[in-house]
Amino acid sequence: MEEGSNSVEMAGAVIAFKLKEASSWWQDINESPFWQDRIFHVLAALYSIVAAVALIQLIRIQLRVPEYGWTTQKVFHFLNFLVNGVRCLVFVFRRNIESIHPSIFQHVLLDSPSLAFFTTYALLVLFWAEIYYQARAISTDGLRPSFFTINAVVYAIQIAMWLVLAWKTTPIVFILSKMFFAGVSLFAALGFLVYGGRLFLMLQRFPVESKGRRKKLQEVGYVTTICFSCFLVRCIMMCFNAFDEAADLDVLDHPVLNFIYYLLVEILPSSLVLFILRKLPPKRGITQYHPIR
Repeated sequence: MEEGSNSVEMAGAVIAFKLKEASSWWQDINESPFWQDRIFHVLAALYSIVAAVALIQLIRIQLRVPEYGWTTQKVFHFLNFLVNGVRCLVFVFRRNIESIHPSIFQHVLLDSPSLAFFTTYALLVLFWAEIYYQARAISTDGLRPSFFTINAVVYAIQIAMWLVLAWKTTPIVFILSKMFFAGVSLFAALGFLVYGGRLFLMLQRFPVESKGRRKKLQEVGYVTTICFSCFLVRCIMMCFNAFDEAADLDVLDHPVLNFIYYLLVEILPSSLVLFILRKLPPKRGITQYHPIR
């Protein structure tokens, strides 16, 4: 019994030592300006790659169907290019941004791409909702006004919070701002779950079996799962960010957390979605191809 007790104590001591060592390693990287700059520059490089892919795909689509003007697909890729391009610049100049005063401009630069990311993927939800309603012979007249209204409300609330922070910096407004982002992310996740799920089930029940149907079914299923997961993770992380200083993403000395967070909620999902939606539209005769008006 005594030997068994000693073995358990030794195992506990080893685990405690390893945890302390890992914590020390994490802290050393977080507090090192060298590693901070390297991690932020890696993030900038990854965002630049995603932005370049989105731009190349936009150009390919434009060359393929120039007669359709600004379609939903083109706007989606343009917004992806814009969001990832701005994020790239933010991380390239991350240390310079930290020294900007008043600090409200730091928040605007760090939070604006998140708003644009929401708009980008809300556009995809809108596109799927239009397809679903058209397939069921339901009017889509209210969808686009709803899309623009929701985005206008989201941007108006965030701008109001920025103005309050510019007037008087209070912890409660910071918390409300983070929780607002969490709520917006949850709303987007539910949008993908509802309309992505409806479209998936509709395609699944479609009576004609074909290669195109199977590919579209996989496409909708994969994108729904990816986008729902990324917005849900963002929602959960924003809740921690609001109440736990150790989970603060808007500071220089949390580069590892920044790397994991932005990799999971923006870089990886955007890369996967761009890959899944890489197929170019046919040149002519597209009844399901909807231009943005």
